[in-house]
Amino acid sequence: MATENEHGPITSGEYIQHHLQNLQVCKADSGDWIWNQCAGNPMAINIDSMFWSILLGLVFICMFGVAAKKASPKTPSKFQAFIEIIVDFIDSSVKDTYHGKSSLIAPLALTIFVWVFLMNLMDLIPVDWIPELSKMLGTTTGYDQLYYMKVVPTTDVNITFGMSIAVFFLIIFYSIRTKGIGGFLAELTLHPIAPTFKGPGIIAAPLIIAFNFILESVSLLAKPLSLSLRLFGNMFAGELIFILIALLGVWQLPLHFGWAVFHILIVTLQAFIFMMLTVVYLTLASEEH
Repeated sequence: MATENEHGPITSGEYIQHHLQNLQVCKADSGDWIWNQCAGNPMAINIDSMFWSILLGLVFICMFGVAAKKASPKTPSKFQAFIEIIVDFIDSSVKDTYHGKSSLIAPLALTIFVWVFLMNLMDLIPVDWIPELSKMLGTTTGYDQLYYMKVVPTTDVNITFGMSIAVFFLIIFYSIRTKGIGGFLAELTLHPIAPTFKGPGIIAAPLIIAFNFILESVSLLAKPLSLSLRLFGNMFAGELIFILIALLGVWQLPLHFGWAVFHILIVTLQAFIFMMLTVVYLTLASEEH
């Protein structure tokens, strides 16, 4: 556990703040790029979140690529059997949930589940290992900015919200593909209260349509928002508990092990929930009402 900085011993609050700080870069008002002084800047880039998420995405691609190239129906290896179990599990989950016709849904679900799981899994690495290695690398190479290093991408709301925005655009795409633009707009304006365009009811029709549009728009926008905040909230809370346990020093070992064992369930469950909600939302988008 890091216990000192250039000003001497750090407090518990400083330790927690350090581990919750992203490695950031942003453009100052002067036009120069600055590191780790981006508080309140909406255009700041979290370098560590981007690095680890891309790296783990490449790990996912390499793992499944190697398994596919070396696949043997006669003498499957243990690694191939493990990959096949994951693929079969995701495939059966998608078949039970999605009843439309699309070759994208199953690969998308597999990608989301494994990628989110790998990002969540980084939370099981002791909180000081990678940040301390990063600090040592920065001291050796002269890049003092590496003093900060968060290694769990899903504890960064920018990452989870970015994934949920991609799901949101897919929802719009499948809704328009299945129902057409007219059908999609009709769902937003003619439900849940069906306006009447005959007799005196036509006077209230514009108000009913406006009410439906507001209600359905909120429901539509709540889908990516709930996806991102659910994953972020659960993983951020888990990371914070690991940081608090690390404050105990050498006495953290039994508590860290116990929480890590329990956290494996959370890591897996959150990846599964994100994947299943994505499939459910795309199923609803592909169904005509």
